[in-house]
Amino acid sequence: MMIKIIVLIVGLTLIGFISWWFFGKHAVATETANVENNVQKVDVEVNGGYSPETVVLKQGVPAILNFTRQDPSSCLDRVVFPEFGINRELPKGQLEPIKIDTSKAGEYQWACGMDMFHGKLIIK
Repeated sequence: MMIKIIVLIVGLTLIGFISWWFFGKHAVATETANVENNVQKVDVEVNGGYSPETVVLKQGVPAILNFTRQDPSSCLDRVVFPEFGINRELPKGQLEPIKIDTSKAGEYQWACGMDMFHGKLIIK
């Protein structure tokens, strides 16, 4: 009887954790680009996801997102910006600069090659 209670408690705890992990609101790292010499740059670390996950850029100012992949997972070896027609390989341990067209304001998504990890680009 005691083992059944322990199994029930562990099971309910795991269900709670899984629900929180997939459906809970988690804090999202956001970074607003600074403009220097009429160019805005943001460094994005790729390690189990993207950090920052949301990048805010100023409309009409040339922008570069510098992706550096630390994660060995093949899932994160590409970054895709569908609205910009960008599908770029991210070599592990190398800085990969990606130019972003900031002519149109809006919210745009980016994702890994397998569409499992996501980021957001806000141009305003």
